[in-house]
Formats: sequence, C-alpha cells, structure tokens
Amino acid sequence: MKRIVWLASYPKSGNTWFRTFLTNFLQNGDTPADINHLKGGPIASARQSFDEAVGYDSGEMTFDEIDHLRPEVYLHQARQALETPYCKIHDAYTYLPDGRALIPPDATACAFYFIRNPLDVAVSFAHHDGHQKFDRMIRRMGHPENSMCEFDATETLQLRQKLLTWSDHVKSWIDAPGIRVLPIRYEDMKLDAANTFGDAVRFAALPDEPERIAKAIRFSDFAVVKKQEEETNFGERTPHTESFFRKGEIGSWRESLTPEQAARIIQDHAEVMHRFGYLDKNNTPVF
Repeated sequence: MKRIVWLASYPKSGNTWFRTFLTNFLQNGDTPADINHLKGGPIASARQSFDEAVGYDSGEMTFDEIDHLRPEVYLHQARQALETPYCKIHDAYTYLPDGRALIPPDATACAFYFIRNPLDVAVSFAHHDGHQKFDRMIRRMGHPENSMCEFDATETLQLRQKLLTWSDHVKSWIDAPGIRVLPIRYEDMKLDAANTFGDAVRFAALPDEPERIAKAIRFSDFAVVKKQEEETNFGERTPHTESFFRKGEIGSWRESLTPEQAARIIQDHAEVMHRFGYLDKNNTPVF
C-alpha cells in the first residue's frame, strides 16, 4: 500500500503554490510544469473520485452518509496507488461519530500543513468567493460550524468540507495524533524559499538536490503561474472569480481591511496567531 501524503490547508493559504513547486520538483523538466496538471489532485473532496470508489451516486446520499464512507475511500485509494499519492485537502482534521478520523492514519504517510496570516486569508478568500464582503468572510472564519459545499448534496463537484474556525482548522491538523505533520507558513515560502522548500523535500524523503529545488522554485514563481493562467486559464478557478492567482502578496490586508475588521480577526484568532508568529507580544501584526 502506498500511503497518502496530504497537502492540507485552510483555503487560500498556499496549497496550490506548493503543489506547483512539488510538480516541478518531481518532473524535473526544462520548462515549467503545466498548472492544469499539478500533483495533489483531484482534491480529497472531489465528488467524482468518491463516486467511482464507492460505485454509487453521492447525490443520493446525505452528507453524514458520505462522511461515513470517506475514510474507506482513502484507504482504498492508498491500496490501489502504484506510486506515492499526494492529495490536496481543505477539510479540517475531524472525527466521525463512531470515533474514526475522517483522514485515516493507516492511509497516511505524512501531511504538510500550509498556514497563512488570517488577515491575508480573509481578503484572498473573499475575492476567491467572487465578492469583497470582508465582514462576511471574517464571520465565516470565526464560525465553529463553517463548511464549504454544504447547501445541497448534489449542487457542486465537491463534497461537503468542514472547515471549523480558522484557528480550529489549524490546530486540528497541527495537533492531529498519529500522523507526522510539517507546518509551512506561506510567508516563509515567500521570504525564505530555499530553506522552506528544502525542508519540505527532506520531510517527504525526496531527493535533497539544491539545484533541483532551486529550479522548481523558479518554475513555480507567482509571476510564472500567473502568466500561465492568463494564457491558458486554470481549471481550478471558480467561474465567478476573475483569476485564481490574484496577487500572492504578504500584508495585502493593510490595503483592504478597516482597523475594526483587522481587530475582529485578531480577537478571534490571537492564540493561534501568536503560536505561529503572526502577532508580536503587543498583539501587533508582524506581517
């Protein structure tokens, strides 16, 4: 059985950027990898993959019935894999009523967890949703029952994904028992790319080749993938979003959020923001 390497994150936290790096690293080609053929897909919540594994239309099932079968689907996928599977996932690390983890440790090799300043996440996720209603996104990020694709079991290409609050999502993965997890900050991928991506390569027991790592970093640069999206489109872009790769900047929240909005995010998530270096001792944002 080839155990799964999970690429986990709250939405808009650098998951797709890392997948671009990973694909370029594994392919080790002379030109940048096609952004429409990235490692880590389809996402763990993809409806078609679930339906194929269980041999049944998930549109005929309730959300809870689907969740009951998801651990078995991942075990099945691990058993069927011919090489190490990398799988993007936005679900929080949660447990079913019978005590099983939604993401079974027996199917898991390890997990990367991508974390980004929630002030920037609020802005980026609001744009990704096709609107700029930051207050609405801030409320969602602080809601303990926040989910995606939760309104109709048949309405989207993805299954329901429980996100919880932003803080609880982070802690659910970082503190998950029984699996190895490497936290990677979005800001470190940006500011210290060589060491950050190098640590990721070594964590996954991939070839520790500095020149190969450096080339994959160049080929996954934001400007490169942004240009690809403009020329070829990107299959993971939602229909109501102008572009998937919007800015990719650190601290863009300062141009978009009011002081009151920023204060609400800090109030809701101060504990985890301190834990990962997003606030100094005076509760002032670092980035």
